[in-house]
Formats: sequence, structure tokens, C-alpha cells
Amino acid sequence: MPMGTNETTTSTVSLASVTLEVPDAGAAHRFYTAFGVEQYVRLRESGAPSSGFRGFALALTVSRPATVDAFLATAVDAGATLLKPAAKSLWGYGGVVQAPDGTAWKVATSAKRDSGPATREIDDVVLLLGVANVKATREFYVGQGLTVARSFGGKYTEFASGGPGAVKLALYKRPALAKEVGVPADGTGSHRIVLGSTAGSFADPDGFVWEAVTPAASAPATRS
Repeated sequence: MPMGTNETTTSTVSLASVTLEVPDAGAAHRFYTAFGVEQYVRLRESGAPSSGFRGFALALTVSRPATVDAFLATAVDAGATLLKPAAKSLWGYGGVVQAPDGTAWKVATSAKRDSGPATREIDDVVLLLGVANVKATREFYVGQGLTVARSFGGKYTEFASGGPGAVKLALYKRPALAKEVGVPADGTGSHRIVLGSTAGSFADPDGFVWEAVTPAASAPATRS
């Protein structure tokens, strides 16, 4: 992946939006509306070359296994590919799908047993960036003004969210994230994602691009 350089570091940054670059914004909008996550992502048409693992994934945290199963089934019915069937793990229960545009989505819960029927409620949405050096990238973002919510050494870091309903930002080692979503770690070309910054525009050490934006309540599909 291309390495980036910081262009603006004088203002405090928070994650205002997540824009997925997709081959067909209309088709992607229909998929994400069916999946039930359209309010969390913006869409932009792009033909930028990209192959293999794009270095990121999005994760939904929900309340119970039945809700995990419901979201995964809805995604597959809408055209997604099942990368990892839902299963119990040390941390709970979850599975992974790949949207038609190539974005990997993990749906998980810390609960291992159902306490009620499936719902369409999402507790948290987390953008997971696969990076070369978690500690170095964590320090980069702390320098930009993000606040660390929790961290596990050089393996994982999660930053404080921008408020209720906002997408959280977290860092994984790239190979570990690829394994988590069930794909090979190799990838070249564009990340096919742009992060909305409340401050200036810049790129992080792993080439993830941030653009200055105004936070919005909805996530419309746009063409570029």
C-alpha cells in the first residue's frame, strides 16, 4: 500500500465519516440499505485499481447471536459473500461477509447465548485499519488529537468515538486483521476508503487518506 505524508497537523482530528469507494454507487446503496448500515457509510464511485486485501474492515457489534445470524443472512440475501460462517469463539459469537463492492464486514456479539429474538439494533460500528506498526500509527493519531479508549500493546488500539452513533476507529496489525476476516493479507493499489476529518486533510503512515468534511446525519451515495 502507498505510504502517506501528513499535510495538516495543527488541528485536533476526529472521525466524522467513512466513505467507501465503489464501482457502482447505486448498487452499493441498495446493498447497504438492505443490510441496514446505510447511515454509517458514504459512497463514492471510483475505478481506482485495487486487488486483494484493502487493509481495512468494518465491524458491527450487536446484542446476541440471533441478531448476528440475522444480519449475516440479510447481507448474503442482498448479494454478499460469506467469508467466515458465524461461530462461537473465546470472545463471543460472530461471522464475516464481503459486500459486493469488496468491503469486509464482521458482525459479532460478546454473548454466547440468546436472551431474546433477533433485532435490527446495532450497538457499535468500528472501522478496523490493518497497519504495519500499531504502536507507531497509534502515536501518529494521538499526535493528531485522537484519544485512546483502550489498547493492547502492539496488537490493538481503539480510539474514543466522536459521539453517539459515530463510527469508532481501531487499529490492528494488518496480517491479524486479514486473518480475522478470513482473507489473505496481500493486497495492492487503492485502499478504496476515505475517512472524513473534522480538521485538515492528510494521510496516515499506512496510506489511509483523510479529507476535511462537515459531519452529516446521513450517508448519501455520490459520484466522483
